[in-house]
Amino acid sequence: MRTVVTGLPTPALRSPGPLPLLVAMTDIATFARVQRPVVSTWRRRYPDFPAAVSEISGRPLFDGTQVTEWLIASGLGNAAPRELRSELALFGIIALRDRFTPWQLVETLGSLLCLRRLDGRPLADDANVSRASAPDAQADEALWSALLRRAERIDAEDDFVLRELRAIDATAAPLARLAEDLIESAYDERGAYEWLLAARSRLGLDSLAADAVAPELRSLLTQLTDLRLRLEQGESLTLADPHARAGDLLAALLDDTEDHDRVTVLAADPDDRLTRITRRRLLLAGVGELDLDVQTGTDLEERFADPDLVVTQLPYRPGEDRSVLAALTELERVAYLLRPGCTAVVLGPADALVDELKSTEAAQLRSALLRENIVESVLSLPGGVLPFRPGYRPALWTLTRGPVQAAEGKVLLADISSEQLTPGVRMRLAEDVLLWRAEGFRGLDGHDPRYGRVVPVADLDRAFGGPLTPPAPPASAIWSDKVTERPALIAEAEARLERATADTLAYEDERGPYRGAVLRRVGRLPERTTLGKLITTRRVTRLPGHRVDEKHLTRDGHHTVLGPEEITGEQPVGDRRIDRLLLAAEYERAALTEPGDVVYTLAPRLGVYVDLDGFSVVAFPARVLRVNADARRPLTPRVLAALLGAARGTARSPSAVRPARRIEDYQLPDLDPDEVLRFDALLAETERRERLLRAQSDALAEARSLTIAGLADGTLTLGEPRTTNRT
Repeated sequence: MRTVVTGLPTPALRSPGPLPLLVAMTDIATFARVQRPVVSTWRRRYPDFPAAVSEISGRPLFDGTQVTEWLIASGLGNAAPRELRSELALFGIIALRDRFTPWQLVETLGSLLCLRRLDGRPLADDANVSRASAPDAQADEALWSALLRRAERIDAEDDFVLRELRAIDATAAPLARLAEDLIESAYDERGAYEWLLAARSRLGLDSLAADAVAPELRSLLTQLTDLRLRLEQGESLTLADPHARAGDLLAALLDDTEDHDRVTVLAADPDDRLTRITRRRLLLAGVGELDLDVQTGTDLEERFADPDLVVTQLPYRPGEDRSVLAALTELERVAYLLRPGCTAVVLGPADALVDELKSTEAAQLRSALLRENIVESVLSLPGGVLPFRPGYRPALWTLTRGPVQAAEGKVLLADISSEQLTPGVRMRLAEDVLLWRAEGFRGLDGHDPRYGRVVPVADLDRAFGGPLTPPAPPASAIWSDKVTERPALIAEAEARLERATADTLAYEDERGPYRGAVLRRVGRLPERTTLGKLITTRRVTRLPGHRVDEKHLTRDGHHTVLGPEEITGEQPVGDRRIDRLLLAAEYERAALTEPGDVVYTLAPRLGVYVDLDGFSVVAFPARVLRVNADARRPLTPRVLAALLGAARGTARSPSAVRPARRIEDYQLPDLDPDEVLRFDALLAETERRERLLRAQSDALAEARSLTIAGLADGTLTLGEPRTTNRT
């Protein structure tokens, strides 16, 4: 979630104490995770909404604490109470960026949280550090001196906190109070630190967020390591990351288990600032001081312990400076860490780990790694899993020293680069790798990978430098019911095509060829009217749409839901439905459409749809136009929809926020009643012929796509074409 930080130069944000924190209505919307107009509605509708305590440039400012407590008490908005309090504390931290650099904020707050964990006491037992206090400079000086004395006593060797606290003066005392606020909202120091690091981009530390991976990828890495099961079986494990950066991957692994007392952690990174962040992060995660070793540099302290599990992300280099050979050399260094039974999961650039190699030296190095019988699987990942670098193509290698006998000399290749890392995809891919790790290749009675193929290393070695991608679709896909039933499905589509063709020919024989009987008008043009006048004269009635919660929509409900997606053709009609009992319980005032109602929308563009069956629910911002059949000059729904769709000046400029004109101002020809009836009959005739042609087109398209899919994956072949002579 992106927080909009108010840039208002208010005294409250620049006073020696950070509280009270004044927030604008845009900030409140960010707190509550709602749109900005919703806050205006709350302020107008609820008398107990906190009053503005200040104003600048005509913009009201509110006490952030009062607003947070009101949101918690009222239950409004989309944020949990814990998130609201954390957001308010984070706003207080961001408000101090005019006095401290982003690095100072993250390092000092992390050190204070770590000091509190090491000491086991609040940051100031003898001082009031509550949100309501606004201490003076003398009290700040006393508080900071006490904190420094505690740090010198507890962290005398400067492993965690002392350096950062000595590098700043008593003006940082408000950070101690904000640290207590974060702990109160997050329940413990670890949760507070993780919340702070999750907001590193909002604090302005893009360099610290550049290597962060998407939550979906972190979850996949955790599943591939199978750490929780190993610990549940009673093992004591040593985790290692030779390129730790800020410790994101190690923290994700530790977050998946509570058995931290049997975990030892080794890590290294060339940046001393990052190694100290990682060290604090691991300590707060529950790893004992004697069970972790984070080195500044490029080498792990292997004398400390032998790694059982290595999880790392190879250092990122821009494409212009990226060296395939350097990436493979780093991968080789990880392979040297493996002892028998050790597993490594390595994230790196796809052009080195997966793609075809042009360099002979790089190809020789990759082939040597494959021949060493340690490469377990090679996975091509989707783009965008490193949010800060959306154009970066990642891949994943899993390595195991001493694989099971059935997996020797073979590698599992999988390609999910075109998939989204949904929970289902992650689970199936992890099952493929974990079962391959546990069982290896078992022939026809084994587990067929859902996303990959098992390939002999000898075949990859013969294709020296070739891409490490599956040579064919997964066996499970080739032998799936969907594939084996393709010939029957194609035959059914061909039969539907024959029936649809026969129906079309029969209709043409009965009605003759299509003739619209269109003539050039002679004489005066029909008078013009507007939709607004049609509504005023009660020839047309306009009805509102209803706000429908997305979580109430399914594919198997009783009533079709018609929204802008369906009306503009972006989504098929009938894909979104709602249960009638849920509709009655949650939407008491919702009215269903009647057969022939015209449903329209202006956002994102003009769309018109005639609901011939009725009994649908219209979702806002779509609305309904109902034609009055008893009017003196009646219209028909088809004619009204056709004329609205052809009205001039309905398009919207790409840069425009609103339509060029209201729909009430759309001009329409006021056709004579007889002409309306003839026009309606013509539209009905075209609809019937379109349905007949569409049935042919759909059947032909289905047969074509199934045939192409079968020939593409090699499961179908073609016989001699059949010819049919039609007399």
